[in-house]
Amino acid sequence: MSTISVTWELKDGSSKTADVPVGLNLMEAAVTSGVTGIAGDCGGALACATCHVEVLTGPDCVKSPDDMEDDMLDMVEGERGNSSRLSCQIVASSGICGIVLRIP
Repeated sequence: MSTISVTWELKDGSSKTADVPVGLNLMEAAVTSGVTGIAGDCGGALACATCHVEVLTGPDCVKSPDDMEDDMLDMVEGERGNSSRLSCQIVASSGICGIVLRIP
């Protein structure tokens, strides 16, 4: 199975990088990699925003949020316009290899 590199910038200023299997969403990848600040309470059902991230590099390679994700992002504290995303809605693919996400 192929993987891509994903980096999360954590609230304390440190970062964590993991090799993520293609096809896995980045919320699941964060949880399984022990990334602090990503809870994924709803399991990716777009019912919470505990996987909110800011896309720092590669936002043009990530598809735009659909209406449901956009509505959920409207309720997020620290929402950053076009760079804010719910990581459960970003799926690892070769087009986003090297993506960097900040946990607000």
